[in-house]
Amino acid sequence: MRLFGLVGASGYIAPRHLKAIKDTGNSLVAAMDPFDCAGVMDSFFPRSAFFTEIERFDRHLGKIRKNGEGIDFFSVCSPNYLHDAHIRFGLRQHADVICEKPLVLNPWNIEALEDAESEYGKRIYNILQLRHHPTILSLKEKYSSLTDRKIDVDLTYITSRGIWYHASWKGNERKSGGVATNIGIHFFDMLQWIFGKVQENKVVISSHDRASGYLELEKARVRWFLSINSDTLPKEAISDGKRTFRSIQSEGEEWEFSGGFEDLHTQSYKAILEGKGFGLEEAMPSIDLVHQIRIAKPTGPTGEFHPLAKLPLSKHPFD
Repeated sequence: MRLFGLVGASGYIAPRHLKAIKDTGNSLVAAMDPFDCAGVMDSFFPRSAFFTEIERFDRHLGKIRKNGEGIDFFSVCSPNYLHDAHIRFGLRQHADVICEKPLVLNPWNIEALEDAESEYGKRIYNILQLRHHPTILSLKEKYSSLTDRKIDVDLTYITSRGIWYHASWKGNERKSGGVATNIGIHFFDMLQWIFGKVQENKVVISSHDRASGYLELEKARVRWFLSINSDTLPKEAISDGKRTFRSIQSEGEEWEFSGGFEDLHTQSYKAILEGKGFGLEEAMPSIDLVHQIRIAKPTGPTGEFHPLAKLPLSKHPFD
């Protein structure tokens, strides 16, 4: 049994990490979140220590380490802009770190974390759960031998969010990285994992509630569209009462992977505990790409672009 610490216990993604720790037969000994609505812990580790102040959390972890009960792993489920600092916090606890995506916001943060890994002699792992999804694994195998041509891919992901989103850290680009980073990072990792390195990157639109662009990879040409605005949902999704739409199409085929997400964090933890997790090197390509998307000047819908990029842009709710 490995002992875990966790930061971000009250957040949206924390239950998946708590479940993964429990399902892999390990124990959470201490958790921290400045918000005290952490009742979800009762379903997994009701006897875990809990703190709302990182100073007291740090002191507790130091005490149990001196008593020979220090943590082996530290899970980071905090807001994106805090990942770098909390990863370093975990390393200082003499623990390997498992961090939710995006690992960090900027590629140079990863370069600095490489030095931190060497300094503390510990590993940093990123949750890249789509690499464990059965459909994505089959696509990886299907296109592994593709060398004579590039396929055309349309990626559409719309996950509706309310006005609250824009008042939270998620709506602050400096804290979340913007739409492409916050909801798209795992897709950009998946695309490069299957189709290879980026050869061309064009950003068509980028706003507070959507982003769209064109990627040319070694094995594919990709038109992508990401949105948190329900007004961009296709008619079929609206008629079915759905607020989320996920579609990846290529060569007349739609890749269906709406389901199968329930156990992917547990699969990720199992791989990490077996020494097969994804580290800094695997995380770098997608972090570099979303950074380039963030700083690029949008071209508008010209040349190659996703059809939904032509939809009129919406006004920020706080303007």
